Amino acid sequence: MGKVIGAIAMSHIMFPPDGIEEQAERVLQGMLEIRRRVRALNPDLIILAGADHLNNFTLAMQVTLAIGIADSFETLGDGGVPVSRFPGDRAFAEAFARFAAHHDYELVQVEEMRPDHGTAFPKLVLDPGNAIPTVPLYINAAMPVPPSPRRCYRLGEVLHRFVEEERPEGERVLVVGTGGLSHWLRMPGEGQIADAFDKEVIDAIITGQAEKLAELSSEEIVAASGNGGLEMIAWLFAAGALPGARGEEIYYEAVPAWITGMGAIEIRADR
Repeated sequence: MGKVIGAIAMSHIMFPPDGIEEQAERVLQGMLEIRRRVRALNPDLIILAGADHLNNFTLAMQVTLAIGIADSFETLGDGGVPVSRFPGDRAFAEAFARFAAHHDYELVQVEEMRPDHGTAFPKLVLDPGNAIPTVPLYINAAMPVPPSPRRCYRLGEVLHRFVEEERPEGERVLVVGTGGLSHWLRMPGEGQIADAFDKEVIDAIITGQAEKLAELSSEEIVAASGNGGLEMIAWLFAAGALPGARGEEIYYEAVPAWITGMGAIEIRADR
Protein backbone atom coordinates (compact mmCIF):
# COMPACT_ATOMS: atom_id res chain seq x y z
CA MET A 1 0.00 0.00 0.00
CA GLY A 2 1.00 3.63 -0.43
CA LYS A 3 1.26 6.25 2.29
CA VAL A 4 0.29 9.87 2.74
CA ILE A 5 3.59 11.02 4.19
CA GLY A 6 2.50 14.51 5.08
CA ALA A 7 0.38 17.51 4.23
CA ILE A 8 1.10 21.18 3.73
CA ALA A 9 -1.30 24.10 3.56
CA MET A 10 -0.12 27.47 2.32
CA SER A 11 -1.14 30.80 0.84
CA HIS A 12 -0.62 30.94 -2.90
CA ILE A 13 0.47 34.50 -3.68
CA MET A 14 3.39 36.81 -3.04
CA PHE A 15 3.72 40.45 -4.09
CA PRO A 16 6.57 43.01 -4.18
CA PRO A 17 8.10 43.76 -0.78
CA ASP A 18 8.08 47.54 -1.20
CA GLY A 19 7.54 49.18 2.17
CA ILE A 20 7.08 45.88 4.02
CA GLU A 21 10.54 44.42 3.56
CA GLU A 22 10.77 42.75 6.99
CA GLN A 23 7.38 41.06 6.70
CA ALA A 24 8.05 40.00 3.14
CA GLU A 25 11.38 38.51 4.16
CA ARG A 26 9.72 36.47 6.91
CA VAL A 27 7.18 35.15 4.41
CA LEU A 28 9.93 34.34 1.92
CA GLN A 29 11.96 32.50 4.54
CA GLY A 30 8.84 30.58 5.54
CA MET A 31 8.31 29.49 1.95
CA LEU A 32 11.94 28.42 1.65
CA GLU A 33 11.42 26.37 4.80
CA ILE A 34 8.45 24.68 3.13
CA ARG A 35 10.71 23.81 0.20
CA ARG A 36 13.32 22.37 2.55
CA ARG A 37 10.72 20.20 4.27
CA VAL A 38 9.36 18.90 0.97
CA ARG A 39 12.86 17.86 -0.04
CA ALA A 40 13.29 16.09 3.31
CA LEU A 41 9.99 14.24 2.86
CA ASN A 42 11.07 13.11 -0.63
CA PRO A 43 7.57 12.44 -2.04
CA ASP A 44 6.97 10.39 -5.17
CA LEU A 45 3.87 12.42 -5.96
CA ILE A 46 2.19 15.66 -4.93
CA ILE A 47 -1.57 16.24 -4.91
CA LEU A 48 -1.92 20.02 -5.13
CA ALA A 49 -5.41 21.27 -4.30
CA GLY A 50 -6.77 24.77 -4.62
CA ALA A 51 -9.02 27.16 -6.49
CA ASP A 52 -8.94 28.29 -10.09
CA HIS A 53 -9.30 32.06 -10.53
CA LEU A 54 -11.78 32.10 -13.41
CA ASN A 55 -9.09 31.09 -15.88
CA ASN A 56 -9.90 27.44 -16.59
CA PHE A 57 -13.39 27.42 -15.08
CA THR A 58 -15.68 30.41 -15.54
CA LEU A 59 -19.29 31.37 -14.97
CA ALA A 60 -19.99 29.60 -18.26
CA MET A 61 -18.77 26.32 -16.73
CA GLN A 62 -19.11 26.34 -12.95
CA VAL A 63 -17.22 23.21 -11.96
CA THR A 64 -17.26 22.31 -8.27
CA LEU A 65 -14.50 19.67 -8.08
CA ALA A 66 -12.08 18.69 -10.84
CA ILE A 67 -8.85 16.75 -11.26
CA GLY A 68 -6.14 17.16 -13.88
CA ILE A 69 -5.47 13.93 -15.76
CA ALA A 70 -2.82 15.02 -18.25
CA ASP A 71 0.69 13.61 -18.50
CA SER A 72 2.04 17.14 -18.07
CA PHE A 73 0.75 20.65 -17.52
CA GLU A 74 1.90 24.01 -18.85
CA THR A 75 1.15 26.84 -16.45
CA LEU A 76 -0.70 29.98 -17.47
CA GLY A 77 1.99 32.48 -16.51
CA ASP A 78 -0.30 34.87 -14.62
CA GLY A 79 0.35 36.63 -11.34
CA GLY A 80 4.01 37.18 -12.11
CA VAL A 81 4.73 33.44 -12.12
CA PRO A 82 6.80 32.35 -15.14
CA VAL A 83 5.36 29.83 -17.57
CA SER A 84 6.68 26.34 -16.90
CA ARG A 85 5.76 22.73 -17.53
CA PHE A 86 5.52 20.10 -14.83
CA PRO A 87 4.79 16.37 -15.01
CA GLY A 88 1.40 15.01 -14.01
CA ASP A 89 0.37 11.45 -13.20
CA ARG A 90 -2.49 10.38 -15.43
CA ALA A 91 -2.81 6.88 -13.98
CA PHE A 92 -3.02 8.14 -10.38
CA ALA A 93 -5.52 10.87 -11.26
CA GLU A 94 -7.83 8.62 -13.26
CA ALA A 95 -7.71 5.89 -10.62
CA PHE A 96 -8.52 8.37 -7.86
CA ALA A 97 -11.44 9.76 -9.85
CA ARG A 98 -12.86 6.23 -10.17
CA PHE A 99 -12.28 5.52 -6.47
CA ALA A 100 -13.88 8.81 -5.44
CA ALA A 101 -16.93 8.05 -7.58
CA HIS A 102 -17.57 5.02 -5.39
CA HIS A 103 -17.48 7.28 -2.34
CA ASP A 104 -20.03 9.90 -3.41
CA TYR A 105 -17.63 12.25 -5.24
CA GLU A 106 -17.79 12.93 -8.95
CA LEU A 107 -14.52 14.62 -9.93
CA VAL A 108 -14.59 16.25 -13.34
CA GLN A 109 -11.60 14.89 -15.26
CA VAL A 110 -9.81 17.67 -17.13
CA GLU A 111 -7.04 17.05 -19.62
CA GLU A 112 -6.68 20.46 -21.25
CA MET A 113 -5.98 23.07 -18.62
CA ARG A 114 -3.32 25.66 -17.88
CA PRO A 115 -2.91 25.93 -14.11
CA ASP A 116 -2.94 29.54 -12.97
CA HIS A 117 -0.98 31.15 -10.13
CA GLY A 118 -3.07 29.31 -7.53
CA THR A 119 -1.30 26.12 -8.58
CA ALA A 120 1.81 27.44 -10.32
CA PHE A 121 3.12 29.59 -7.48
CA PRO A 122 2.92 26.85 -4.81
CA LYS A 123 4.47 24.43 -7.30
CA LEU A 124 7.36 26.86 -7.78
CA VAL A 125 7.83 27.03 -4.01
CA LEU A 126 7.55 23.29 -3.42
CA ASP A 127 9.43 21.94 -6.41
CA PRO A 128 11.22 24.60 -8.47
CA GLY A 129 12.89 22.00 -10.67
CA ASN A 130 9.53 20.41 -11.58
CA ALA A 131 10.97 17.02 -10.70
CA ILE A 132 8.01 15.64 -8.73
CA PRO A 133 4.89 14.50 -10.62
CA THR A 134 2.01 16.66 -9.46
CA VAL A 135 -1.75 16.17 -9.83
CA PRO A 136 -3.83 19.38 -9.66
CA LEU A 137 -7.12 19.06 -7.79
CA TYR A 138 -9.49 21.99 -8.21
CA ILE A 139 -11.81 22.95 -5.35
CA ASN A 140 -14.12 25.78 -6.36
CA ALA A 141 -13.97 28.74 -4.01
CA ALA A 142 -14.65 31.46 -6.59
CA MET A 143 -18.17 30.81 -7.84
CA PRO A 144 -21.47 29.60 -6.48
CA VAL A 145 -21.86 26.93 -5.32
CA PRO A 146 -18.66 25.84 -3.55
CA PRO A 147 -18.36 22.39 -2.00
CA SER A 148 -19.08 22.51 1.71
CA PRO A 149 -16.16 22.53 4.17
CA ARG A 150 -17.37 19.13 5.40
CA ARG A 151 -17.20 17.63 1.89
CA CYS A 152 -13.72 19.02 1.35
CA TYR A 153 -12.47 17.50 4.59
CA ARG A 154 -14.11 14.19 3.79
CA LEU A 155 -12.62 14.17 0.27
CA GLY A 156 -9.23 14.31 1.94
CA GLU A 157 -10.21 11.22 3.92
CA VAL A 158 -11.24 9.50 0.68
CA LEU A 159 -7.82 10.31 -0.78
CA HIS A 160 -6.16 8.82 2.31
CA ARG A 161 -8.11 5.60 1.84
CA PHE A 162 -7.30 5.50 -1.86
CA VAL A 163 -3.57 5.82 -1.27
CA GLU A 164 -3.56 3.17 1.44
CA GLU A 165 -5.89 0.71 -0.28
CA GLU A 166 -5.16 1.09 -3.98
CA ARG A 167 -1.67 2.44 -4.53
CA PRO A 168 1.56 0.45 -4.91
CA GLU A 169 3.58 -0.57 -1.88
CA GLY A 170 5.93 2.17 -0.79
CA GLU A 171 4.45 5.03 -2.83
CA ARG A 172 4.93 8.31 -0.95
CA VAL A 173 2.22 10.94 -1.47
CA LEU A 174 2.35 14.54 -0.25
CA VAL A 175 -0.95 16.46 -0.08
CA VAL A 176 -0.94 20.25 -0.43
CA GLY A 177 -3.85 22.63 0.08
CA THR A 178 -3.39 26.17 -1.21
CA GLY A 179 -5.04 29.57 -0.92
CA GLY A 180 -6.14 32.03 1.73
CA LEU A 181 -5.98 32.91 4.35
CA SER A 182 -8.37 35.80 5.03
CA HIS A 183 -8.88 38.38 2.32
CA TRP A 184 -11.72 40.34 0.82
CA LEU A 185 -11.25 40.65 -2.93
CA ARG A 186 -13.13 43.19 -5.05
CA MET A 187 -15.84 43.54 -2.44
CA PRO A 188 -16.55 45.75 0.57
CA GLY A 189 -13.89 45.14 3.18
CA GLU A 190 -11.01 44.75 0.73
CA GLY A 191 -7.75 45.39 2.55
CA GLN A 192 -8.81 44.12 5.96
CA ILE A 193 -7.41 40.91 7.40
CA ALA A 194 -9.09 38.68 9.96
CA ASP A 195 -5.90 37.68 11.72
CA ALA A 196 -7.70 36.30 14.79
CA PHE A 197 -9.78 33.99 12.61
CA ASP A 198 -6.71 32.98 10.61
CA LYS A 199 -4.96 31.98 13.82
CA GLU A 200 -7.99 29.96 14.89
CA VAL A 201 -7.83 28.07 11.59
CA ILE A 202 -4.13 27.39 11.94
CA ASP A 203 -4.38 26.38 15.59
CA ALA A 204 -7.32 24.02 14.98
CA ILE A 205 -5.53 22.20 12.17
CA ILE A 206 -2.12 21.85 13.83
CA THR A 207 -3.72 20.54 17.03
CA GLY A 208 -5.56 17.82 15.13
CA GLN A 209 -8.98 19.49 15.37
CA ALA A 210 -9.57 20.38 11.73
CA GLU A 211 -12.81 18.44 11.76
CA LYS A 212 -14.30 21.16 13.98
CA LEU A 213 -13.62 23.71 11.25
CA ALA A 214 -15.40 21.43 8.81
CA GLU A 215 -18.61 22.07 10.76
CA LEU A 216 -18.60 25.69 9.58
CA SER A 217 -20.69 26.65 6.58
CA SER A 218 -19.23 28.39 3.55
CA GLU A 219 -21.29 31.45 4.45
CA GLU A 220 -19.81 31.56 7.96
CA ILE A 221 -16.27 31.36 6.58
CA VAL A 222 -16.91 34.18 4.08
CA ALA A 223 -18.46 36.34 6.82
CA ALA A 224 -15.46 35.77 9.08
CA SER A 225 -12.60 35.92 6.57
CA GLY A 226 -13.83 37.29 3.24
CA ASN A 227 -14.58 35.71 -0.11
CA GLY A 228 -10.89 34.88 -0.53
CA GLY A 229 -10.82 33.35 2.92
CA LEU A 230 -13.08 30.60 1.61
CA GLU A 231 -9.99 29.15 -0.06
CA MET A 232 -9.23 27.58 3.33
CA ILE A 233 -11.49 24.70 2.26
CA ALA A 234 -8.42 23.41 0.40
CA TRP A 235 -6.59 23.44 3.74
CA LEU A 236 -9.39 21.24 5.10
CA PHE A 237 -8.89 18.83 2.21
CA ALA A 238 -5.19 18.58 3.10
CA ALA A 239 -6.02 18.06 6.77
CA GLY A 240 -8.58 15.39 5.91
CA ALA A 241 -5.88 13.42 4.14
CA LEU A 242 -4.27 12.93 7.57
CA PRO A 243 -7.32 12.95 9.85
CA GLY A 244 -6.53 13.85 13.43
CA ALA A 245 -2.81 14.35 12.78
CA ARG A 246 -1.02 17.24 14.41
CA GLY A 247 1.28 19.73 12.78
CA GLU A 248 3.24 22.93 13.06
CA GLU A 249 2.81 26.54 12.00
CA ILE A 250 5.62 27.47 9.63
CA TYR A 251 4.73 31.15 9.42
CA TYR A 252 1.87 33.60 9.67
CA GLU A 253 1.90 37.27 8.71
CA ALA A 254 -1.06 39.59 8.35
CA VAL A 255 0.03 41.69 5.35
CA PRO A 256 -2.39 44.55 4.59
CA ALA A 257 -0.23 45.66 1.66
CA TRP A 258 -1.00 42.30 0.04
CA ILE A 259 -4.61 42.36 1.35
CA THR A 260 -4.03 38.83 2.67
CA GLY A 261 -3.37 36.86 5.79
CA MET A 262 -0.29 34.91 4.68
CA GLY A 263 0.31 31.57 6.33
CA ALA A 264 1.58 28.03 6.03
CA ILE A 265 1.48 24.88 8.11
CA GLU A 266 2.87 21.37 7.91
CA ILE A 267 1.02 18.27 9.08
CA ARG A 268 3.13 15.16 9.51
CA ALA A 269 1.90 11.59 9.44
CA ASP A 270 4.18 10.71 12.35
CA ARG A 271 2.83 13.35 14.72
